[in-house]
Amino acid sequence: MSNEHSKDRWILWLFVLCAALACAGCSSVRVTDPPRTATEQFMLSTAATEAVNGLSFENLRGRQVWLDDRYFAASESAFVLGQLRARLLLAGVRLVPDRDQCDVIVEVRSGGVGIDRYDSLAGLPPVFITSPIEGAAGAPLVTPELAIAKNQRQRGFASVAYVAYWRETGDVVAASGPSIGRSTRDDWWFFGLGPRTTGDIAPSDRDPR
Repeated sequence: MSNEHSKDRWILWLFVLCAALACAGCSSVRVTDPPRTATEQFMLSTAATEAVNGLSFENLRGRQVWLDDRYFAASESAFVLGQLRARLLLAGVRLVPDRDQCDVIVEVRSGGVGIDRYDSLAGLPPVFITSPIEGAAGAPLVTPELAIAKNQRQRGFASVAYVAYWRETGDVVAASGPSIGRSTRDDWWFFGLGPRTTGDIAPSDRDPR
């Protein structure tokens, strides 16, 4: 009987050990993602930086300027306007916080800030197969994608322009733009392997591994 009890005890300990290992293996870490990818944000900011860098502020050097952004309706307005303010300051422009304190008003505008995406596939795309029986329940079947070569191209664009005029008279002092900035990213897959990434944005400068 003692041998049987000893055997039962070993079985119990083995069960407890397996349960402990299973619990340890089931642990997880909660991961949160922002609503917009880093790639999208870098593409827009790279294009916007290039667009702002193409503007000329020579005629505004040394003047007291108030930046009017009421007509800047494009996306990424906070970053583009911040980049524009930095460029004005580096160009020797004296930015003031209030309209009544300025000599010159600078109205900034944009034709658009966004990304165009193009996908191409050499192979068979996924196919949705629904039940042939009308009213039948169940989710449709999806065949896997069979790609020999697949390419995803993304092109970021930003347009920035401004007009500057005297606050007292409304006479134009300077104008520049529209200046167009661009950014690129290409992702390639061959026989399901990839992506191989090229482009001019920060995430593509390094191997993601």
